[in-house]
Amino acid sequence: MVIQNARLFQPNGSFRAGDLFIEDGRFAASAGGEVLGADGLTAIPGLVDLHFHGCVGYDFCDGTPEAFAAITRYEASVGVGAVCPATMTYPEEVLGRIADAAAAWETVEDGAELVGINMEGPFFSEKKKGAQNAAYLHKPDAEMFRRLQTRARGLFKLCNIAPELDGALDCIRSLAGEVRISLAHTDADYDTAKAAYEAGARQATHLYNAMPPYSHRAPGVIGAACDFAEAAELIADGVHVHPSAVRLTFRAFGDDRVILISDSMMAAGMPDGEYSLGGQPVTVRGNLATLADGTIAGSATNLLDCMRTAVREMGIPLGSAVKAAAVNPAKAIGVYDRYGSLEIGKTANVILLDDALEVKGIFLRGKRLR
Repeated sequence: MVIQNARLFQPNGSFRAGDLFIEDGRFAASAGGEVLGADGLTAIPGLVDLHFHGCVGYDFCDGTPEAFAAITRYEASVGVGAVCPATMTYPEEVLGRIADAAAAWETVEDGAELVGINMEGPFFSEKKKGAQNAAYLHKPDAEMFRRLQTRARGLFKLCNIAPELDGALDCIRSLAGEVRISLAHTDADYDTAKAAYEAGARQATHLYNAMPPYSHRAPGVIGAACDFAEAAELIADGVHVHPSAVRLTFRAFGDDRVILISDSMMAAGMPDGEYSLGGQPVTVRGNLATLADGTIAGSATNLLDCMRTAVREMGIPLGSAVKAAAVNPAKAIGVYDRYGSLEIGKTANVILLDDALEVKGIFLRGKRLR
């Protein structure tokens, strides 16, 4: 297949006019077969969501083939070709069953590929637990993580830790060479967060959310992440972070270090109503999902819509937003050799957008979905 005369996204965030060749499900230097005219359209790589919980009425923690199939099919339908879903705070035996199911999962033809698991919990601060279930919080435990990683056959790509907890820095030092550590659901001050990054942490989870606010005298995790982290996640759904703070983050961190995530829960792709997250009831109205006490409980927005919101409503350049939703997450979880750009040899996941950023085509592993 040839996608002809498109505006092609480049890994540095620029665009160039050209043709996109697809052969045997991968981008190629040349190809025959069908020619698709793409005049006036922009081609971007399939997105990579490294932090979300569910969609279309299912949660990744359901741990069933039915849930995985529904989730990966929905994600593919909205242009997300590779997924690294997040767990919630549960006991080890529950997390183990989820790990077993993920390890046994085989990609369905029209579904995004499950390329990893994001272990969000249980190594969190009670004070900043957010929508995590306090009953299952656990002190940082490297051996617990390793037991789960064995059951997952290496699928855990991220492990989230509150660095102020007892034993957290030792745990980070122990695991830093085995999994990417991200600081999350934490009440840490700047110095503690700095020590965590020096111990081997590399990322910050959903920046601004479930952590102390930034202050000029107490910059906290946000300031330490800006100074030391390789990347910071950001939810640009229009609910979690004010547009001004989104713009500030891109300026302060640079578009090489921002990772857009959806943090979506099972209500994404569903009507308003009553749902659940981590065993707790959640009410969804529009794109706002909350627990009974008003705590924001994930989002009801997919990653493509978050990316478009960042561009349309928050003033982020399209090239920067695509980097943050495709290139940077793929690099963070070690799958950039297969995903995240339109380069030759990579999996042919493509989204075609018009000037209004409306979808005009989605291709998954070289086959057209819509």
